[in-house]
Amino acid sequence: MRISSLLAGERSTPPAMPNFDSTTVFVRAASRYLHGEQFPALGMIHPRLVPLGARLNHLPRGVRTSIYAQGGANEGISPDELADVDVERFREWVVDQYPERGYPAVIVGSSNGAAVYLSALLGVPWLPQTFLVPIRRDVGPDDIREDARWGIDHAGPFLEANPDISLHQMHDPNQDRVMVRKLAYFRTKSRTLGEAYESFLETVLEPGGTIVSLECEYEWPAIDLGERHSFQVGGLGGLEPEAYYDGNEAVADFLERQNAGIREWDSPEPDGRIPEAEWGFEPALRADIDRFADERGYDVRRLGFDDPRDLSPFVADRYRERYAERGRSVDRLFVQSFALVEPWWTIRTGSVPYWAAFNTESDVEFLERYLDETEPYDEIRATLFSHGIESAGLASIDRWRDALSRARDGHGFVGVDAREFPYDVETHVRYHRDLPDEIDARHSHFPPLPFDRFDAIAKAVADEYGLEWDETSTG
Repeated sequence: MRISSLLAGERSTPPAMPNFDSTTVFVRAASRYLHGEQFPALGMIHPRLVPLGARLNHLPRGVRTSIYAQGGANEGISPDELADVDVERFREWVVDQYPERGYPAVIVGSSNGAAVYLSALLGVPWLPQTFLVPIRRDVGPDDIREDARWGIDHAGPFLEANPDISLHQMHDPNQDRVMVRKLAYFRTKSRTLGEAYESFLETVLEPGGTIVSLECEYEWPAIDLGERHSFQVGGLGGLEPEAYYDGNEAVADFLERQNAGIREWDSPEPDGRIPEAEWGFEPALRADIDRFADERGYDVRRLGFDDPRDLSPFVADRYRERYAERGRSVDRLFVQSFALVEPWWTIRTGSVPYWAAFNTESDVEFLERYLDETEPYDEIRATLFSHGIESAGLASIDRWRDALSRARDGHGFVGVDAREFPYDVETHVRYHRDLPDEIDARHSHFPPLPFDRFDAIAKAVADEYGLEWDETSTG
């Protein structure tokens, strides 16, 4: 789930940390909002190159697919550099993005697009647990066992250099098929806060402040490759986990369209289920949060949920309440897909944010369940992330239109070329450029929701959303 870095300006992330990944984009989006700034072009495309990025759909689809692949390969590091990768440098980069001022709370934990909007609502930073390290190597997209062997051969120096992380190696021959030919995905999960996060928390958390431990309990089958090293086939989205191991008709049809010469994948038998590589929470971090909070006199709240998308209705309804308090319309929903998030303009246009993890049938179903259970919206608009392949489980443009048409008045897409989805490279620029034109309402940015009020609300309503809001320790 990556785009080309060919349009990027000067690299702003540390070595081995990609300019584009769910974590880096979400940190940029959350921090830009706390700085009072817009979030154009995923925060990574140089402004002078935005006009070029808005014309890429004129290229043949095959060329656009090559741009995806080459751009991803450009962000990968050599396997020989793994021993030099220090995840603590990633955490330093994260805290450097945020304004250094007093906060009543800080969110720490799972990567999640709805967390970006929770950060904006509360006016507090979000510090991620999970980071991606992409490594250059050549493996066929269906050579799953070969990629696992490659990981065993190369992970040792990286794990030795980073004793406070767990390594969730990931190989998705469906949704990431364009990328896994050239890159190994080493997703890391911090088991401790680390010096950078601890120093930041001590600097910015107000006396008696609260650390919110954001814990997505979503799990996935995995293969144990050694101490702190697991291997995950597939990922959240178009297929159920078992399809990657046992096959089904959707897999067979997809592989036939790809001229793969097989009807199912040959995957090693999983040893059990563990936190999902991109979205799941490694519980060891919670123990370190509790230890740190107890030593420094901070409170801790645990916000737990089963699926990454479970947080979206809760956050959307908090915005609806906040808009109502300030006399705004509460009837405009803005669905934002994967990395295409924009807090500044969402709030400026008085739109209620709803985060869809990706562009699949299951993402549409989650949205429809939310719409079934909430008061109707007059307008519903959506971004739609394009990943350069018609993957198994992808929801069609018409399927998305049907869901959006539940609006009582108007509905449609923002920054989407419906004729080119999922090869719509331009959407990564147009989602921001087209937003002010598609939604013409304008409102001021409201002050943060006081954390004590949010604490009381979350405690009262979390069960209604299938969430857990727990006090795990008190300073």
